[in-house]
Amino acid sequence: MTPARTLVALATYNEIENLPSLVAEVLRVLPEADVLVVDDNSPDGTGKWCDEQSQVEPRLHCIHRSGKLGLGTATLAAARFAIERDYEIFVTLDADWSHDPKHLAELLSTLHNADVAIGSRYCSGGEIEGWPMSRRVMSRWVNGLTHLLLRLPVRDASGAFRAYRVAKLRDVRLNDIRATGYSYLEELLWHLHRAGATFAEVPITFRERRAGASKISFREAWGKLGTIIRLSRITK
Repeated sequence: MTPARTLVALATYNEIENLPSLVAEVLRVLPEADVLVVDDNSPDGTGKWCDEQSQVEPRLHCIHRSGKLGLGTATLAAARFAIERDYEIFVTLDADWSHDPKHLAELLSTLHNADVAIGSRYCSGGEIEGWPMSRRVMSRWVNGLTHLLLRLPVRDASGAFRAYRVAKLRDVRLNDIRATGYSYLEELLWHLHRAGATFAEVPITFRERRAGASKISFREAWGKLGTIIRLSRITK
């Protein structure tokens, strides 16, 4: 059987310490896949590395953006790339080694029985390493609120380690997604759920980033709250 055409997307801003080794591992684990880096004009040379590496690695592609425009818009740009180029599977994971590529094969195999496979910290067997209690509480609070107000049938709606069937992404009007930051994670699942998507969760161990500074902030948490409340008014 011919492997499904798969695109793995990495959104980056100042990830030169993590990206080279991560790209190499993704391509090792999924030798038939392509990798797309969406770089927001990283001043540390991340985008420059992508351009140089893509000259010798045809499976690596890069989109350069003018500035730090947000994880949500970066991921949606990558999703449009996958749709326009007729990939069959679209995968996202963090570019900082928080998500271990060793789980990629299981995520993809799970798509045989679902439209969206989520690498989950909160299903049975999932774990988190390296987080302070405050961040654990905030994450649990966001996911609990998402489940309660948006009625999404998943335990982990705020993690970015996911695999999607591109055919189902075509059923979603991506231009209707208003979130630009991390809250796109909940909003995209909400749109997919309304489009009749089926979901499955695969347990993963989430680890704090290997190097560099975290992009998470309390402002992002408040952004998630605003997005959840906005969508809940429509859900009702």
